[in-house]
Amino acid sequence: MERSELLAYCLGKPGAWQDEPWEGDVVAKLGDKVFAFLGSPGGTSVGLKCGPDRDTADEWLRRYPGAVTASAYVGRYGWNTLALDGAVPDDELLAAVDDSYDAILAKLPRRLRPVTPP
Repeated sequence: MERSELLAYCLGKPGAWQDEPWEGDVVAKLGDKVFAFLGSPGGTSVGLKCGPDRDTADEWLRRYPGAVTASAYVGRYGWNTLALDGAVPDDELLAAVDDSYDAILAKLPRRLRPVTPP
């Protein structure tokens, strides 16, 4: 999957928006929280919340050795870096984005959650 396709998918989520908190590094946010680290243009990986803790997120490392690593600095909180080189199938990658988004949504205060129609 191309980085641009993944970014478009992320930004298609309700309430999602693009930010650049560090010069040249793009993230997708929900409210004031990041749910996807996409890095700089031409980047070849994405950082996603893959579980509530390191033990749960480690399942991804076992399933895709070499293509998934614990994210620097936030890995202990269940964040992984997934390669965009095809080693992780596109459907699994999109499901991981969905799970990361849902994990962040669940922790957002109600006032920051996107309004969804009844």
